Amino acid sequence: MGDTGPSGPVMDRDEVDRALARLGAEHEAIETSLLALQDHAGRRLLEGAALTGVTQERWAAAEASITLLWTCFDAYAGALRTAREIRARRRWSSREDLAELTELLRGEAVTLAGSAAIANAPTLQGGPGRLSERYSLVALVERMNQLYASSLDLVVAADAVWSALPARIDLLAAELQRTRRLAHSVGVRPGEHPAGDDLERITRTLTRLRERVVSDPLAFWLPTEGSSAPGGGRPDTTVYDREARALEDVRREIDAVLAVRQDAEQRIVRLRDVLSRADRTLAEARTARGEVLAKIAATEVPVVSGPPTVLQEQLATAAEYRRRAQWHRLSPLLESLEEKAEDELLRARESLTAVTAPLAVRAELRGRLDAYKAKVARLGFAEDPELVEKYERARRMLWSAPCDLRVAEQAVLRYQHAAAEVLRSVPRVPGQGGPVDRAGPGA
Repeated sequence: MGDTGPSGPVMDRDEVDRALARLGAEHEAIETSLLALQDHAGRRLLEGAALTGVTQERWAAAEASITLLWTCFDAYAGALRTAREIRARRRWSSREDLAELTELLRGEAVTLAGSAAIANAPTLQGGPGRLSERYSLVALVERMNQLYASSLDLVVAADAVWSALPARIDLLAAELQRTRRLAHSVGVRPGEHPAGDDLERITRTLTRLRERVVSDPLAFWLPTEGSSAPGGGRPDTTVYDREARALEDVRREIDAVLAVRQDAEQRIVRLRDVLSRADRTLAEARTARGEVLAKIAATEVPVVSGPPTVLQEQLATAAEYRRRAQWHRLSPLLESLEEKAEDELLRARESLTAVTAPLAVRAELRGRLDAYKAKVARLGFAEDPELVEKYERARRMLWSAPCDLRVAEQAVLRYQHAAAEVLRSVPRVPGQGGPVDRAGPGA
């Protein structure tokens, strides 16, 4: 058709029918989306909730957008209904009908009259709202898509936070109550144990967190950068995760206290045994020191300390804690005592070793002297005058009291050197490394 109008070339009947079919499909899709938004659980919760903070502000704007969205949809539906009525007047639309349809379908034929909702809503161009605006059906669809996307994004975000965080907080709060009862049963109470104070703090934090999540869910929403999906993002669980970790730490500490309650008697018995062994070892070291001072001359023997009375007092305190079921006090005390008791036993053993070192040296010298005597006797030199004389001198020194270890060691060395000289003079059997037995092959 060559005719033109204010909206450009006049559409023919086929173009009109195609446009009406397309606009009708869009009408059904928009209506379905609007009804779904109307029935969305998140929207119903937002309508009935006592909101605060950023959620209150954004939901007030979203409610205005949803109201405007329905106003736009009603205007769109009215324009489409009018266009269908014009098209239905005649089977073959006249030129005047086609011109009117062209203006209605392509021109800015839809006027949104002024209202509070429209005046407070942003315009399509992003400027301040006006009391009335004119749209083409295409522009009106774009406008509705913008309003729907922003409203749905808010509703989905709030619903996602409400679906995720309160339930998780309630589960953690239930676990917190169980932990509190368990803590109370083992004496872990606020003001008496750090874990009890932690439980009180976690309780207060979770209570405040739940109240704020319910009243201001959007404060706990982290949008995903670049996401175009409705509600693109995730709930912010930073505070929840921190308190969950703190509760897990407290639970581990209480488990440790429970373990103390279960095996406290055995641990106290083991502690008594370790300290008793340390005392016996120290007593042995004191006895050995007296022996060393009597038998070894010209040597310094370390002083042996007495048993640690502090550890015995702490052990008695641990037993008292157990009797009174003060497990939270007993737990750290037992851990400290076990470490100190092992250190004390090690110190006692080291003291005994240090005290008896001179006796060990004397025993080593005696063994070495006898070993060389046996060797020279096996080779037939037991009656060698020089060796006998040097052996007896070393023996008298080692078996007399007090024994001068330095002098005795020199005597043993002289005997060793003399024995080595004698053994080197013994002829060797060809092909063998040892000397010929002086007794002869037939002995």
